[in-house]
Amino acid sequence: MLDLTNVKAPIEAANGLPNGCYVDADLFQHEQNTLFRDNWAAIGFGKDLPKPGCVKPIEFAGLPLLLVRNQDNEIKVFENVCRHRGMILVSEAQQLRGPITCPYHAWAYDLNGQLRKTPHVGGPDVHEHENVNHCDYPLNEVRSHQWRDIIFVNIGGHAAAFETYASDLIDRWQEFDQPIYHSGADSSFSLTVNCNWKLAVENYCEAYHLPFIHPGLNSYSRLEDHYNIMPVPAYAGQGSTVYAPQISDDGRAFPNFEGLSQQWSSGAEYVALFPNLLLGAHRDHCYGIILVPDGPNRTIEHVEIYYAQNEATKSDFADMRATNTTMWRDIFVEDVFVVEGMQKGRHSSQYDGGKFSAVMDAPTHHFHKWVATALSA
Repeated sequence: MLDLTNVKAPIEAANGLPNGCYVDADLFQHEQNTLFRDNWAAIGFGKDLPKPGCVKPIEFAGLPLLLVRNQDNEIKVFENVCRHRGMILVSEAQQLRGPITCPYHAWAYDLNGQLRKTPHVGGPDVHEHENVNHCDYPLNEVRSHQWRDIIFVNIGGHAAAFETYASDLIDRWQEFDQPIYHSGADSSFSLTVNCNWKLAVENYCEAYHLPFIHPGLNSYSRLEDHYNIMPVPAYAGQGSTVYAPQISDDGRAFPNFEGLSQQWSSGAEYVALFPNLLLGAHRDHCYGIILVPDGPNRTIEHVEIYYAQNEATKSDFADMRATNTTMWRDIFVEDVFVVEGMQKGRHSSQYDGGKFSAVMDAPTHHFHKWVATALSA
């Protein structure tokens, strides 16, 4: 096991995580079995399950999972595996008109995961058997929670309640505890990046790179207009004091969240909730980015943009939504060069994790300490 003691040292003396944490397949698997299973990890968005009966299969941390919206409009997460012979139940996102039915022997489960039908289990046309009590074989449920339309799971089942795990961020953004609205395909995109997932988190946490990588953004949101955020172990990031909402040529603006304090009239914050969720909060819209690790050297970023009022999702704002999505996509694409370059750099035999700026790199060091502590445990 790697010695990560120096990573957890004060920032003035610390090195970053060593190369193996970015390129080694065994260490990647260790992360999947610890960081992603022991903590609350983001796996999807509620908007992808718009109606009762909607199901969506995904693979996360090596597990086949099934997201389900039940008849009570609740989202549940199950292992996407039949309790009979271990067959995958659902192969593509869809809205079911009946139960979740295994394609192998047609064992069927309701939207709460309860086993309801076992055709011919006792022989031809005998659909019950004393050795198969339906109550004993529900789908295996995975502990889950939904916040800001993001679906989280704690696969290991032993983390503190989500409200405790993310309590400081929930409190920090309590003014945004309001409905949010998604407009569909024009506010959704994905990027595939040839880097380790941690590099995407590290880059997002800090504003140090803005003048060099985002010159357009830096022209109106300068380095000196940003501040670090890193109060508790579970998240870190940066904020801006000069957020300027989009104004169309004819004077239109997206409607704002209700009742926000003065801080948000020109403020915005960008936070990574560890391990794999990147969030942006503004007075008129917000976004979430779920990072899906796909091996040590590849990450898929799923980006969803939400608006403060349903009015902003209508056709009258279609042009502004397109502009907003293009702006964020362009900014995130500018980062690809950086994170892919750092990934290549992690193959250097003499690179030792690097040196932090005690002033500018504090959020990134905060994340490195979190990873090192979790892996050491």
